[in-house]
Amino acid sequence: MSSAVKLNYSIPPADGSQAFTQTYPDPVTGEWRRNWREDPHFVEIEDIRGKEDNYGLDTAGFQYFRHPAKHTKFTDDEEIKEEYYPESIELIKKLTGASRVVIFDHSKLTLRRRRPGERGADPKNRQPATYVHVDQTMAASIARVHKYLPASDAPALLRCRFQIINLWRPISHPAVDWPLAVCDFRSLDTKTDLMPTKVKFPDREGEVYGVKFNPGHKWMYKSAMDPEDIILFKLSSDSIQDGSVATFVAHTSFEDPKTPKDAPFRESIELRALVFYDEK
Repeated sequence: MSSAVKLNYSIPPADGSQAFTQTYPDPVTGEWRRNWREDPHFVEIEDIRGKEDNYGLDTAGFQYFRHPAKHTKFTDDEEIKEEYYPESIELIKKLTGASRVVIFDHSKLTLRRRRPGERGADPKNRQPATYVHVDQTMAASIARVHKYLPASDAPALLRCRFQIINLWRPISHPAVDWPLAVCDFRSLDTKTDLMPTKVKFPDREGEVYGVKFNPGHKWMYKSAMDPEDIILFKLSSDSIQDGSVATFVAHTSFEDPKTPKDAPFRESIELRALVFYDEK
């Protein structure tokens, strides 16, 4: 079943400059600065519940699974790292065939509890992202490897296949409110649809892709994902660049017109993982 929903795409800066987003308010004006504009479009989005097996990490860039977590509280950062990280690392290895998995960026970025009217500056109430984006460029992905892996390991790891993969699941209750939508990689034109965007943090810069509207994009989601549902999706360019595999996934949350008015606000956790393989 498909529905028409509004998704927020990006329009690059009119002066041709590098797009940027500042993740903290300006100390003088209090504004959250950026130099690009949102470009809302109504698109068809397909609920693929019951057809999840038609999509895989290397074909579409994402894959759905059922796997209950042993850790279910998700209230204490240290407990999450001690209990949820290890089981998730083993799960990613099992599902992908990877030989090494390193999780990063959980506590400050990836626990999301929707609270209407809030900007999400509080790390424990990080809001769902409401614009179409890809979380890492290839350059940013390589920088992550150097940042989180020992200098003695990074060169050898980068000579083999690697990815950044997101393990996403609802917590507490089904994600009916503002669910996660993903774009089939095969429908995206990597030469014309992407807008490299600097992300300015107080102490560093990263780089993501904003996404420009293309009527050929194929959007999908799995309705009412519950805490035993997970989706793995590629956050950044797979190091295989010969066109034989999907390399990343554009994604966003969206307001589903079918959501009941009394549905609880979305709560979810995503783990961002550096994923390494033995093959080149």
